[in-house]
Amino acid sequence: MTNKTKKPKTPWPTKDAMIQIYENHLWGGPEHLFYSGDGSHEEHLVAPWLQVVQDCLSSFKSPISVCDLGCGDFNVGKQLLPYCSSYTAVDIVPDLIAHHREENIAANLIFQCLDIAKDALPVADCAILRQVLQHLSNAEILAITQKLVQYKYVIITEHLPEGEFEANVDIISGQGIRLKKGSGVDVLQPPFSLHVTSAKKLLEVIPRDGKGRIVTWLYEI
Repeated sequence: MTNKTKKPKTPWPTKDAMIQIYENHLWGGPEHLFYSGDGSHEEHLVAPWLQVVQDCLSSFKSPISVCDLGCGDFNVGKQLLPYCSSYTAVDIVPDLIAHHREENIAANLIFQCLDIAKDALPVADCAILRQVLQHLSNAEILAITQKLVQYKYVIITEHLPEGEFEANVDIISGQGIRLKKGSGVDVLQPPFSLHVTSAKKLLEVIPRDGKGRIVTWLYEI
């Protein structure tokens, strides 16, 4: 008999993982073609986030350009279009982006299918990452944060534990987040250590299930 060496198992590539999430409706029931979960639809979470981000975007003398890095089902992002000079919505799932290009048309709107950890990011004044980094490995987050320096403003929303916690415990990219490990993403802490000139907390919301808190920060780079 010939001994065959088994190849070690490797994590799903992020693109495959995200495709599987939508194909198997892991963030929503089968009645939804594309659904990014209750966090993108529950009024308790979405309404206050939209209010603070719309207020932020409205504070500029002239509308600025925005890049949505991880637009998901676009239920939230589409409500920011009137406040931007241009809006580039990015996601890693090809069928999702193809769907958006057919269903969402506006003069100031562009959709791009990109892996934000590997590909060059679109040019804009402000980048938005709404509960995106929490699903990614530390290696991918580091690759992304190193590219965020091209933006003047970055708005990041993350699901964090209550109270003190160990930041940036590593995970395999996919459906889950670090909350089960008692951790969450803080881009200012190692191994990311994003350098910013100012940081302002825009919002903190407690989910209805009482698990952790969802925090939104505005960083000026």
